[in-house]
Amino acid sequence: MTRPFVKMNGAGNDFVVVNALETPFAPTADQARAIADRSTGEGCDQLIALEPSQTADAFMRVWNADGGVVETCGNALRCVGWMLLQSSGKDQVTIDTLGGPTTAWRAEGPGRVGSGGPEGPTTTAHVKVDMGAPRLHWTQIPLDEAMDTRGIELQVGPIDDPVLHTPGAVSMGNPHVVFFMDHAPNDAFVRGTGSLIEHHPRFPQGVNVGFAHVMAPDHIRLRVWERGAGLTRACGTGACAALVAAARRGLTGRAATVEVDGGELRIEWDEATDHVFMTGPVEVERTGTLAL
Repeated sequence: MTRPFVKMNGAGNDFVVVNALETPFAPTADQARAIADRSTGEGCDQLIALEPSQTADAFMRVWNADGGVVETCGNALRCVGWMLLQSSGKDQVTIDTLGGPTTAWRAEGPGRVGSGGPEGPTTTAHVKVDMGAPRLHWTQIPLDEAMDTRGIELQVGPIDDPVLHTPGAVSMGNPHVVFFMDHAPNDAFVRGTGSLIEHHPRFPQGVNVGFAHVMAPDHIRLRVWERGAGLTRACGTGACAALVAAARRGLTGRAATVEVDGGELRIEWDEATDHVFMTGPVEVERTGTLAL
């Protein structure tokens, strides 16, 4: 069986997107891993299926590179939003996910745009999405026991001299923990620490691990170890979580540019609605056909 796909990225976080609106697409975990493999497959951080929905313009299903199904993906929401906006001609579209629904609009883009794939992008656009209200209670992350999610009981390193400690915890439809640092860590540190925390008993469903350096009240440098995907060039829900966690500590205001490896995302936590809005780039890299 073969299926056409579109290879896209949002600030460098890349996806294989399959249109399953008319023909179902249900890969096994092994098939999803094979597609995501950068050596032998198409290569991507996440595999995305665009499915029919009773309540939205489409339902977005997400498989991480390890083959596991996850709740949502912020950068993929922008990519899928752009596809639906283009195909429908609408001014805004609604996308449902396992993490809840979101709305997407065309937008003017902030900052620089990532380089895309090795052949360079063929299409660049900017999309704004309503990521909904952050979930801040310990049961919503979820954590293994009750605690203040502005700074949870977790540390890395020796008890009397931890390297990292007391991160913020936020769910943006998927679980995030955000450590604050005085610099942006290197790849080895992100991989080593991220893989250690991802399956920590504190997080019954696993967790995405963010390392944030607040450079100014409106500028955050962020690197993320994604649950099931590893170190990626951008994590949209991670950028939202970082802004919320920073604002709750008084480190930033309620809006900031979040600089990731693949570009810049504009994150706004609206006080009136409590919703988090994310604006960022979308790139179409190429099209192709999957052989399952």
